[in-house]
Amino acid sequence: MAISYKKLWKLLIDRDMKKKDLQRLAGISSASITKLGKNKNVSTEMLQKICIALECDICDIMEIKIEGKKRN
Repeated sequence: MAISYKKLWKLLIDRDMKKKDLQRLAGISSASITKLGKNKNVSTEMLQKICIALECDICDIMEIKIEGKKRN
């Protein structure tokens, strides 16, 4: 499984916002923005800050991609 934050970047585009705007609005670091850009794991606290700042739900900013299925 892999996490994707493509929905977050699309939401920012739709709202005419830059990553720097999100950083300021949500009160998160530039290192956190970099992690999100690389689809790395981040804390639920950070995701909560982003959702509160953007007034959205978690499913609006991320999704879990299942990469193939295991065979029995």
